[in-house]
Amino acid sequence: MDDVSIRTAAPEKLALSVLKQRVSGQIEAATAGFAEKFRFRDEGLGLEFNDKQRLAEFLQKAREIHPDCSLRTDGVFVSGKQVTIEWTLETTVTETFHAGLSRRAPVALRGASIVQTEGGMITQWSDYYDGPTSRRSALASYFTEWIEL
Repeated sequence: MDDVSIRTAAPEKLALSVLKQRVSGQIEAATAGFAEKFRFRDEGLGLEFNDKQRLAEFLQKAREIHPDCSLRTDGVFVSGKQVTIEWTLETTVTETFHAGLSRRAPVALRGASIVQTEGGMITQWSDYYDGPTSRRSALASYFTEWIEL
């Protein structure tokens, strides 16, 4: 029994550690948990990364745009080398109104990360949440190319 719990604890510990590092701004440490060949998908924004430098830019920009964000882990499920983490992200956004007025609005976003590991490294990471509710379109705009029609 102990042998099984030791093997299943490693993917969970890795995934939770990288999630915590992402939110706290330890970007280099977070990306170090990814294998050389990986796929990171942000389903809420429709973005995908498979290059550590580009992923680091994305995570850094997320931190710059939402420096006050915090994350609460609501549940963790482990099945072999796959970890599913349910979470709630809380932050504030500044909304601009007519005539230059603005206000700060709180955002609480529920989501899940599904993480696949191999050899003690992350090979796939997918974040799932409601994109429009997240108010993260400004973040997405830095990583999408505009196409003129």
